[in-house]
Amino acid sequence: MTQFTIYQNKNAQTKKEYPLLLDIQTNLLDSLQTTVVVPLKKLETNRDKVLSQLTPTFEIEGVDYLMLTPQLAGIQRKELGKAVTNIEYARTEILNALDFLVTGI
Repeated sequence: MTQFTIYQNKNAQTKKEYPLLLDIQTNLLDSLQTTVVVPLKKLETNRDKVLSQLTPTFEIEGVDYLMLTPQLAGIQRKELGKAVTNIEYARTEILNALDFLVTGI
């Protein structure tokens, strides 16, 4: 099962633009050294990038973030910073965005 945990981005080159990463990979694959993440960007300066079905928004610690689904990537687990929160409550929105990215439906 996937827990949809959000981590701080500790990559010095990208953390300013993408401060948070949403881990979307199932926990059944925790033994792998890599995981699949979707970067999250603050919504306040990126309202023009909102496509409700593809790039849903989530409130995290009082700040609205945009899920940049088209920019998902595989990274080394060691690249993840500290866990911030879990957004399992948004499971349907996240899976719908991924499904739309892959199938267009």
